[in-house]
Amino acid sequence: MTETTTVPFVPPTRFAVPGRIAVSESAATAWQTATLTEIRRETAHASTFRFAVPRWAGHLPGQHLLLRLTAGDGYVAQRHYSLASPPGDDGHIELTLDHVDGGEVSGWFHTVAAPGDRVEVRGPLSGFFAWPGDRPALLIGAGSGVVPLMSMLRHHRARGLDIPLRLLVSARGPEELIYADEFGAETTPVFTRRAPEGVPVGRMTAAHVAPLMDERPPGGWEAYVCGSNAFAEHASRLLVEAGQPVDRIRIERFG
Repeated sequence: MTETTTVPFVPPTRFAVPGRIAVSESAATAWQTATLTEIRRETAHASTFRFAVPRWAGHLPGQHLLLRLTAGDGYVAQRHYSLASPPGDDGHIELTLDHVDGGEVSGWFHTVAAPGDRVEVRGPLSGFFAWPGDRPALLIGAGSGVVPLMSMLRHHRARGLDIPLRLLVSARGPEELIYADEFGAETTPVFTRRAPEGVPVGRMTAAHVAPLMDERPPGGWEAYVCGSNAFAEHASRLLVEAGQPVDRIRIERFG
């Protein structure tokens, strides 16, 4: 058997870089070793990292985990990351990470990490943003905020669910739309800076939300919004103004 060595995590500086904002968890989930098995480029600034986690207990679409890297001198960096993979992926999980300027953890993943490297993970965490596939779902995301929503979409397809699901996703341009090759008729992209010929360019507006609200199934939507603080506020406001009940909007923000 070939021995696999872990490339050491060397933090570029000693400052903390904000990760995903998440509610503090009290779950006593043990740390597990996750082995990187594959890296897939999604856009110029985002890649998907696939890990083998033999003792992974499973997760619900929309949940996240806590990832820990430890440097040779004992310095530890931890970040919360949403799970991109659907449940039941045979002991594997996937994370899609943006390469954040100056980011300790994302910088290591995008410039150093290679298949065979090992990290530590703890999870799954948080049930608030989870979608078990039991109710119609309206998903709205921007940038890397599409990651937990993609877990939901993949789960919907993998299980062949006939429950209505729609995705409204915003990106600066087609080249920055994460998972673009996987989207189908359920997805409406919005481009804020650059768009294909004939496609309007601009921020998400009520005109994008209205058709989805017109499609409301009996009982209405359960809405899931994920993105930056500013985007989450903007999208939530559009939903409320379109008639979505406030208590049926679930929000995950990152900074």
